[in-house]
Amino acid sequence: MDEMQLRSTLSALFCTTALLGSMFTIHPASAAGARDPQLEELRREMQEMRGQIKILKARLGEPEINAGDARRARVAEAARRARISPAMAHDIHIGDAVAPGSGLGKGLSGVGTPPPDRGIVSSWLEFQAANVKDESVHVGGVRIGFPNGRPTFSTDDGAYAFSVGLAFHEDFGGFFGQGAPRGNETGRPPGFTQNTRRMRLFFSWRYKDWVANVTPDFGGSNEMAAGGSATAQYLYEANLNYAGFKNTVLTVGYFQPRVTEEDSESSNDFMMMERPGITDVVRKIAAGDARFSVGGMHFDKRWWIGAYFTGQSYGARAANTATINSQTGGTFRFAGRPVATKNVDVHMGVSAISAFHPTLVGVAGTNSGNYNYGTLSEPPELNFGANGVAATLNNVSDIWAAGPELGIRYKDFLIKSEYYHIGVDRSHSTPGTYLPSYNFQGYYVAGNYTLFGQGRRYNFREGAFSAPGVLNEFNPAAGQWGALELSGRWSVTDLNDKGAGTTGMGGRETIWSGGLNWYPNRHFRVMVDYNRILLSHSPTSWATHGRDLNSFAARIQAAF
Repeated sequence: MDEMQLRSTLSALFCTTALLGSMFTIHPASAAGARDPQLEELRREMQEMRGQIKILKARLGEPEINAGDARRARVAEAARRARISPAMAHDIHIGDAVAPGSGLGKGLSGVGTPPPDRGIVSSWLEFQAANVKDESVHVGGVRIGFPNGRPTFSTDDGAYAFSVGLAFHEDFGGFFGQGAPRGNETGRPPGFTQNTRRMRLFFSWRYKDWVANVTPDFGGSNEMAAGGSATAQYLYEANLNYAGFKNTVLTVGYFQPRVTEEDSESSNDFMMMERPGITDVVRKIAAGDARFSVGGMHFDKRWWIGAYFTGQSYGARAANTATINSQTGGTFRFAGRPVATKNVDVHMGVSAISAFHPTLVGVAGTNSGNYNYGTLSEPPELNFGANGVAATLNNVSDIWAAGPELGIRYKDFLIKSEYYHIGVDRSHSTPGTYLPSYNFQGYYVAGNYTLFGQGRRYNFREGAFSAPGVLNEFNPAAGQWGALELSGRWSVTDLNDKGAGTTGMGGRETIWSGGLNWYPNRHFRVMVDYNRILLSHSPTSWATHGRDLNSFAARIQAAF
């Protein structure tokens, strides 16, 4: 008899013995009067079956079945997991899907906040914890699950893992009600149109604390190279990360270095469809999407710090074959959280960025070149192809920006603001000739209130605020509607330097915005934005005498 047959026989004998025992249990009060020969025969058969069970168990080397032992084993496993959880809590998790202690999650994939818009980098320990927390299945020694809301295949210990993800933003809408002086209507913005703003596919490979991320982006609004020229890059990131040090991520490769509070947020969490104009101008000086970077970030519950050395954006060299030396630059950001309670969060920070050396471009027919940054430009906070502010910069030796960050959350209400000054130092290409520096500025104030769902909370792993949390995913039959928030913003991007003459006049853009964002679950969102746009004072562009216009647009979003 082989082992399988022994196990089958054992199971059958055990079930039969239990059934007979329950049917013929005799109480002591009636045992004395029991003289039925059939009962005596059954007793003898049961005794023999018990003996056979003991013999079979001995041959199999198995312990006796004991419900109490099974229960104690389950309690011990729960205690073990409880001991592990605090140990995991200190570890890193970029783009935390559910804020610690929020009560969200509980194994429901549609409950929580959106997954991030980038490859997830976490330590090996935290990746194991996420696998334990989320539902998963085992197939042939492989664990298949959705930690952090992203499909993931891993070994049981999580040492080897591969995950895929999606960030899809489809925009539609347009501009209307343009007011401009007669005869100055060139550059008219589009009416109704559409744009696949982002279509990122995330591929992440893990071996323990090492993570490689490759993310192509097939959206129609890829990053602009330094100088304002469009590049058909179709890449958001391609980098190697090490997360073995406590609360730290070290990165090398094409990446989006975090600078400014708005840039530190995932685009899946934005209040409005686009960043405020000034923060977008600042980040593109030496950061932005698919920027070659070497550096790292470190955080704790009360502070965040990150610094990166940066080069050119992916595809920028190919876009200009006359490049002699690529741009070099750097970013620095420090954020603190002096107040952190259940109902109140206060965020304070500072960001700085600089292009130490703009791209050196060769001059045809010579052995020399010119340092040329190109253009600081920004569309009117809607990427539909409309012209906005633009300052052409030449003979640039370096360009930098710095400014403070402030954010205050009270329960489900959030207000935040940033200010940045941009300085452009220019080289003296001709001895004895003075080239004036340029000074630009910009700022914004944004407010947000969550009408239902859990309000925005502070994500200390990013030093920024996250999206609202879905407490109950959309289910009209059960009276559940997801999460809904109301947002408003006032932003100013001023690329005019009145002391520098017409060459330093890139225009001033003021935008008043309002929007509604609905999250039926953590993976999907619908946004609706209205912008009132005022453009003025740019004597070198189509906006010579200024103009005003409106925009109305919507976005559908999917995030995994």
